[in-house]
Amino acid sequence: MRTIVKNIKELVGVESAPQLRKQGKEMAVLGTVKDAYLVIEDGKIKEFGEMKNLGEQTFDREVDATGRTVLPSFCDSHTHIVYANSREHEFVDKIRGLSYEEIAKRGGGILNSAKATAAASEDELYDMAWQRLDEVMSIGTGAIEIKSGYGLSTESELKLLRVIRRLKESSPITIKSNFLGAHGIPMEYRGHQEDYVDLVINEMIPRVADEGLADFIDVFCDKGFFTVDDTARILEAGIKYGMRPKIHANEMAVSGGVQVGVKYNAISVDHLEQMGDAEIECLKGSETMPTILPGCAFFLNLPLSPARRMIEAGLPVAMASDYNPGTSPSGNMQLILSMACIRYRLTPEEALNATTLNTAYAMGVSGEVGSIAVGKKANFYITKPIPSYEYMPYAYGENKVERIFLNGMEF
Repeated sequence: MRTIVKNIKELVGVESAPQLRKQGKEMAVLGTVKDAYLVIEDGKIKEFGEMKNLGEQTFDREVDATGRTVLPSFCDSHTHIVYANSREHEFVDKIRGLSYEEIAKRGGGILNSAKATAAASEDELYDMAWQRLDEVMSIGTGAIEIKSGYGLSTESELKLLRVIRRLKESSPITIKSNFLGAHGIPMEYRGHQEDYVDLVINEMIPRVADEGLADFIDVFCDKGFFTVDDTARILEAGIKYGMRPKIHANEMAVSGGVQVGVKYNAISVDHLEQMGDAEIECLKGSETMPTILPGCAFFLNLPLSPARRMIEAGLPVAMASDYNPGTSPSGNMQLILSMACIRYRLTPEEALNATTLNTAYAMGVSGEVGSIAVGKKANFYITKPIPSYEYMPYAYGENKVERIFLNGMEF
């Protein structure tokens, strides 16, 4: 089937020579075409250009985008959307002065979600996650990474990953799965967490690999969670089974997580609220994408990751939602785009690259999605009439998306 989207006011995020990621000064470069057309064939981008250069062609479907802007779908490279309960009571605890670390120490936080997950059926978890996927799709997300981590036992972790597999099979969104058995330390392993690390390595990872349930392996390497040595052991085990590392690092403290991530060629290191010169220097020249989670820093009132300093040092930067019930209960990537500009001082061009192409890289799919390029999946959205693409981060409380296309089909 051939579809044309015509009379586009401005087609944004175009690439004639596709890149896998943008870094440093490249992040300020955003290709656009005004008064444009976009041709889709068999679910992929066939061609694009200015309307005046569109020759005689026949199409099965025509979409008129007069007065509207077309952008590549957001890619959200860090989420935890398979979970069983919300945690608004902990939200109130935070308002009253308890820190995230204090809540976790008394059995709240991740452990709270783990209890509810253990009690929920696979079908219940699937239905709840499907609603969240539908929600983020409606506001412009076209690719998403989903982590386990609210199981913290072999059977519960497998249950979560099987739900993610079902979502992969049934949703039009591009999905990558991440095994995060090392998300928290169960209460019964407190004081001897090395035994839990052994469980992750010797039992969970082989079972996950046997069913082919995970693209990535992840560890929460931070103060009060898993040490650098724990992390190295887990990553080495995952790599042996074909899972590429990703890391939760430096949310609570400078933990060494960035360094261990780079050492093991992690595709991304995420959070990074605590970053020093050594961490920035370590990332230079690596294949690892530093990924900032503005929603988490906002919700927990954490320090802001030094995004500007990282870009000025020549690094790439990605920004994802961290959609989860405890520390970032929103998957709204339009809001993340706005936060990138308002709180982290990225330009609109840098922010759009950080939430599309660079997040696609951080989940290993930038060859397929993340920009408007010939041969990539036709994942894009058409905005309501807006004055310019700069309006996207500017109007932070408004849903600017009017129509959604994934794999060339409208949803």
